[in-house]
Amino acid sequence: MGMTIKAILFDLDNTLIDFMRMKEKSCEAAIDAMILVGLKTNKKKATKELFKLYDKHGIEHRNVFEKLSKKINGKVNYRVVTHGILAYRKLRESYLSAYLGTRPVLKKLKKKYKLAIISDAPRWNAWFRLVALRIDQYFDIVVTSGDVKKQKNTKTPFRSALNQLRIKPEEALMVGDRIERDINIAKEMGIKTCYAAYGRTTKIKKKSGADFEINDIKELLEVVKKI
Repeated sequence: MGMTIKAILFDLDNTLIDFMRMKEKSCEAAIDAMILVGLKTNKKKATKELFKLYDKHGIEHRNVFEKLSKKINGKVNYRVVTHGILAYRKLRESYLSAYLGTRPVLKKLKKKYKLAIISDAPRWNAWFRLVALRIDQYFDIVVTSGDVKKQKNTKTPFRSALNQLRIKPEEALMVGDRIERDINIAKEMGIKTCYAAYGRTTKIKKKSGADFEINDIKELLEVVKKI
């Protein structure tokens, strides 16, 4: 396929880290805690409203529990919100996990390629997850939306990564779970793409259009052999 690959670019959440499992469990704990101290709603309704807010404001939105409290009870109850935040944080750490096989795969790839993270997560959140899971040492560079002030629906984060790694687009492979952000933009730029189908959070199965598709992080080793 033309040029040799010199670097592999990874999305972080739902590609290396089982982010949605962590998010769902943490949110469930937060809602339970808030209802226990007086949030007037039931769990099902609160969960639906919470994820609606995440859809609107972004999955990492900071004041989401305040907005939920206001939406449900008409005003922000700070006592209730604090109970929610603490329960969320407590559970977040225990459910933070990389997909099975992630570390060995990175270790193997590191011997031959430069590795990079391109994430839409806020800078500290991305670093926190990388360090907490002890996979930070495998990456030559980490590009977050905080570093380039742009998200992956633009070419800016990809350009920044390529420049820092001093490589051409066709010398890189991008691995990610979101077709619009990880696959389409990278393809437009001439970067080879690999769709992490195992990280898909929605049930709709549409064609990814990626050069490769994997159902397990371990399959990435076969992909790089093919290239």
